[in-house]
Amino acid sequence: MPEIISNTSPLQYLHQLGLLDTLLRLVGPITVPQAVVDELEAGRALGLDLPNVSSFGWVTIRSPKSGHASSFTDLGPGETEVLLLALEEPVGASVLLLDDKLARETAAEQGLKFTGTLGLLLDAKRAGFVSAVRPYLDRLDSLGFHLARHTREAVLRLADEHP
Repeated sequence: MPEIISNTSPLQYLHQLGLLDTLLRLVGPITVPQAVVDELEAGRALGLDLPNVSSFGWVTIRSPKSGHASSFTDLGPGETEVLLLALEEPVGASVLLLDDKLARETAAEQGLKFTGTLGLLLDAKRAGFVSAVRPYLDRLDSLGFHLARHTREAVLRLADEHP
């Protein structure tokens, strides 16, 4: 089974949707880089409703061994460290949880596998952990998750919940 390495936003949104336990049921233990832990802690210090992944027994915190972040200068620290961790592993040995468009494009350029919050919602429905995706898309919208109309419609079609 591949190592699952998560960036901040999938953890944030799944937590705010009340679905972090579903993440564990879908993919099992995950790895997060220290930069993601730091981003979540900074958000909690500002009063945001964010998870404390350091307290989860199913989360491993690991920092990249290499610091070759120069090719990822347009990405935030969390995205950069997620990509660096994946690049330390053999190709195909990890799946990244990323929502940021540029981070996903960079992962694709590097030949890395990834999914994000929307893909996890679809997987949760297919696995029977949620009965419908639409209410979660509505909630994501109210949380400020940036979702283009055509993407929303595509997700609803994939979920068999026609727009």
